[in-house]
Amino acid sequence: MYHHIKKLMYTVNVGTPDPRLGNMLLEQFGGANGELAAAMQYSIQGLNCEDPDRKDMLMDIGTEELSHLEVVGTLARMHLKPMKKDMDAAAEDPLIAIAGGGGVGLVNSMGDAWTADYLKITGELDVDLRSNIAAEARAKIVYERLIDFCDDPGSKDALQFLMTREITHMKAFTAALESLGKDPFSIGKIAPTPVLVNQYFNDSTGVGDEGETDARGPWNEGGDWEIVEAPELEQGVENLASAHGGNGRNGKARNKGAQPALITRSASKARKRA
Repeated sequence: MYHHIKKLMYTVNVGTPDPRLGNMLLEQFGGANGELAAAMQYSIQGLNCEDPDRKDMLMDIGTEELSHLEVVGTLARMHLKPMKKDMDAAAEDPLIAIAGGGGVGLVNSMGDAWTADYLKITGELDVDLRSNIAAEARAKIVYERLIDFCDDPGSKDALQFLMTREITHMKAFTAALESLGKDPFSIGKIAPTPVLVNQYFNDSTGVGDEGETDARGPWNEGGDWEIVEAPELEQGVENLASAHGGNGRNGKARNKGAQPALITRSASKARKRA
């Protein structure tokens, strides 16, 4: 059950309306990282959730996002108001001025209609929580950029509130994920293939125009990592000896001397396809 209270969650005060900013604000009204997308994503995840404690959290935050939608929508409407009568303001976005009457619509800053394709809902609680953490991080960055383009103190104040709540929700989702007590790489029920799961494919090689070279770091070395170089990949991952306990898929040890021939045949096939 939803109950609307007429007072905004956070009071919006706009000193000088700026239709250009109003247009940008629509990104957080009907955009991919906006408040409606967040409200729908968390609420539907909550409806699907069989964990009563975390369901409560999802419904709490999903409902708060609807209040944020009201705040950012009111802020956008106040900045778009000059489009109702002023020709120069209306020229900033005729779609909003003519089709929308100078008010907010369920579109992003480019006029693209909101779509449920924005929502990330898998039915796996830990996977959904990871999506939510990322969604809040993206929204935080969008609000930060809106603040950078905003000159109106009252508008900045409201945007600062909305931006801060993104971090609040990130903290809640992160704590909920950690409280599940799952290994961070234990996703779903089917285990990944041993050895292969720890192989890092060095697919970007050589030296770039700006001096970039192959990098090494904790994402590809140390611990269980094994780097597989590009020439080895030419024979097909399924034939890598290291991916199958020392033998290829056919049970025979890899013949390193045969690699050039494999590479040549692969290149020949590529030329024929071209």
